[in-house]
Amino acid sequence: MRRCFPFRRSFSSLITQTHHPHHILRNSASVASLLQRFIDSDSPSNGRTIHAHILESGFRPSTSVSIKLLILHIKSGCLHNARKVFDQMPSPTLSAYNYLIAGYFREGSVEELLLLVRKLVFSNQKPDGFALSMVLKLSATSVSINLAREVHAHIVKSAFEHDDVLFSALIDSYVKNGKVCHARNVFFMMSKRSIVCSTALIVGYMNERLFGDAQNMFDNMLEKDAVAFNAMIEGYSKTLETAGGSLEVYKTMLRLNFRPTISTFVSLLGACSLLSALEFGEQVHCQVIKNNLFSHIKSGSALIDFYSKCGRVEDGRKIFDHMEAKNVFSWTSMIDGYGKNGFPFEALELFDEMMGESSGKPNYATFLSALSACGHAGLVSRGQGIFLSMEREYSLKPRMEHYACMVDLLGRTGSLNEAYGFIKGIPEKPNSDVWGALLGAARLHGDVEMANIAAKEVFELSRDGRPGAYMAFSNTLAEAGKWEGVNKVRELMKDRGVAKNTGRSWVGTDNRLCSFRGGELRIEENEFS
Repeated sequence: MRRCFPFRRSFSSLITQTHHPHHILRNSASVASLLQRFIDSDSPSNGRTIHAHILESGFRPSTSVSIKLLILHIKSGCLHNARKVFDQMPSPTLSAYNYLIAGYFREGSVEELLLLVRKLVFSNQKPDGFALSMVLKLSATSVSINLAREVHAHIVKSAFEHDDVLFSALIDSYVKNGKVCHARNVFFMMSKRSIVCSTALIVGYMNERLFGDAQNMFDNMLEKDAVAFNAMIEGYSKTLETAGGSLEVYKTMLRLNFRPTISTFVSLLGACSLLSALEFGEQVHCQVIKNNLFSHIKSGSALIDFYSKCGRVEDGRKIFDHMEAKNVFSWTSMIDGYGKNGFPFEALELFDEMMGESSGKPNYATFLSALSACGHAGLVSRGQGIFLSMEREYSLKPRMEHYACMVDLLGRTGSLNEAYGFIKGIPEKPNSDVWGALLGAARLHGDVEMANIAAKEVFELSRDGRPGAYMAFSNTLAEAGKWEGVNKVRELMKDRGVAKNTGRSWVGTDNRLCSFRGGELRIEENEFS
């Protein structure tokens, strides 16, 4: 919240500059009009001088003037003064409530917002769709299912008429709280189903990987817009198995003459990254340039990530160097690209450069990429320093993936006992990724005893979700000649229904995307124009 500065300029000088007569306070309409001029200006805080003169003169503002003062203080970033104006209103109107609720939401003042909404519920005013949608947005951002349920109950109890904004906010809130079944119930109880509500439910289906339900919803929409297409393209782009669907939806989008947006291309590039579909991604790159979106920071970051994942890290660096502005995602994509393409020292050099930039505040993903680079380079001391700096210098509490990366770093260099001791010092219960990293290191160095310790933990935490861990332990035992142990692992895999994942590859030629897996050949044709 911005600081509320004291009123300094005299009201008489303001009147002179704005060419208003000195008797302006005698007319509420004139005061409201003058306040509106400041509200619409680039410096609304200058209008607070009027409020100062109102207080000095004893002028009793009308409801319209009070609301203008309320808006003025909200736009100036001074919610404290806005609340004072609100509390001095004899009977605050619904619009006064809504303006202040919106102000609290923008400033992230959760408790004040909820208290004000409850005050509204028990007042002589009836909350409208706007007020309730603000609570639902709060529920969605803070992941609070109870807020969504309270609002839903109030909507049912009050027999609200159809309100597109309100119902789409309710669906979105349930979706972001992971309650897609509730979102679906709301949707199918609506008498009128808008594009906005349909798209919100599509996003929910995609988040839960209910791809069939999402496709059916999309296919049955009587009207579609670019946002609905983007929801489908983004949803499909998140998994290797469905990434090809993004390209199919994009084809349909172009055929129906919908204009792609920056979000369309970012999702398409993500799909191409998963598929390592270089030729298709290059065509998307051309479309980005054609649509004059190349300078956008999101498209730049997505292109860096795409080229890096396709092994073209030098092309990614060219894009990175030509970006007019960079953010943490741009830096992280390039650092990660270097690390995963066998250039750990270049990754760490760029990480150091990022630390000296104003736009270079690292996030969790940045640290993960830097730690991974240390692992590939065998730089234990450097990795330990970076790990410790997370919380000490950036107030980022390490997550399990960072602990797993440190175990991998120690394990790669053969420090298995140190890695095991590191795991024992983790303040939370280590997950299967952490123990899996130790198992991989034990496999690398042929340490059967440590492999046995790690495998036992992995198999307990993830009984059927890590087939690679079973294979790593089995191979470690095989190399040590412990065939009885190998047979036991295989029997365990059979009992738990664990199967080794089948390899899969894609080859892009002309307008075809050929998918090879387990002896099958599937050809998906994807065209770009």
